[in-house]
Amino acid sequence: MYYFYIIYSETFDKYYSGSSKDPWKRLIKHNTSDFITFTSKYRPWVLKATFIAGNTRSQAETIEKFVKKQKSRALLLKLIEPEFKPNGKLAQLVRVPHMRD
Repeated sequence: MYYFYIIYSETFDKYYSGSSKDPWKRLIKHNTSDFITFTSKYRPWVLKATFIAGNTRSQAETIEKFVKKQKSRALLLKLIEPEFKPNGKLAQLVRVPHMRD
């Protein structure tokens, strides 16, 4: 199972989306990695939404690329809303209702 996730840096008011087999473990890496990356500059991050994106890495990356190509904060804000039902190219997303530590 692969996931699409959205994280948020309250300190810098920035959103970031990505895909991973384990978004909860990936969040820890975003917050602790020694490498200089986009996310390392805006720590700390919190997980705002997680979706099942498919059974393959390719499916999850396709969703990730589509969302990033939109360059739309408004889209990320919609996806974070629990009531929002993804449609169109995002219809395959299934919200993970619980947040894990």
